[in-house]
Amino acid sequence: MKYFIHLAYKGTRYHGWQRQPNHPSVQETLENALQKMMGRKINCIGCGRTDAGVHASQFFCHIKVEQAFDFDPVFRLNKMLPNDISIFEFINVAPNAHAQHDALLRTYTYQVHLVKHALLSDVSSFYPKENLDLAKMEQAVALFRDCRDFRAMCKQPDLYKNTRCEMQEARMEINVTSTRLFFTFSANRFLRNMIRIIIGNVLEVGYGRLCIHELEECLKSGRSPKNFNLAYPQGLCLSGVKYPSLKPMSPRLV
Repeated sequence: MKYFIHLAYKGTRYHGWQRQPNHPSVQETLENALQKMMGRKINCIGCGRTDAGVHASQFFCHIKVEQAFDFDPVFRLNKMLPNDISIFEFINVAPNAHAQHDALLRTYTYQVHLVKHALLSDVSSFYPKENLDLAKMEQAVALFRDCRDFRAMCKQPDLYKNTRCEMQEARMEINVTSTRLFFTFSANRFLRNMIRIIIGNVLEVGYGRLCIHELEECLKSGRSPKNFNLAYPQGLCLSGVKYPSLKPMSPRLV
């Protein structure tokens, strides 16, 4: 039998989802807990990767088991996992279902706080408000709605057969006091570090170190901007994964 495990994690203590030699990962932590629960080695295939320090408020992986559970695996597994990993549900799926390959749409959110705040430091990135032009940042984000080839937003584009992504949503929201920014991007696929590169360039525009026209020209030509800065990882969160005919519960908090 095959199950999708619907989970979330705070990535602060981990070097991403995928197993890493000599570094803690979410995958390793989950697989170790599953092995204790099941009495045998269990492999988890994730819906994607996340960088070190990046979070997921909705994540899926699939596992294979010999037979249906005769106990509540959600309750038992949550008792065995640390508090920064939470299990929402086990979903029985078809034998050929695949957590990574079957995903139709992924959504990432990125949070920025413009005034230093101790309670936000793990889940939002601090960038000083001084000299930051929010209106120009909104213009920069709008460029990505019509972009189809994200070669300019990829650190190693030659690793891919192509760098095209179908971006369905790209927006920036500002809270009422203009002290927090919320970015949302949804697409059929994302290249490695793509969102952090996009946010890094949007911030460059905001601080006046990159003009809108130069960013637009880079997207058209596929040439990366001269200042290739990645935004901090802690502000990034995988917040949604869409599958055909799969309607998971919606416990997302961010």
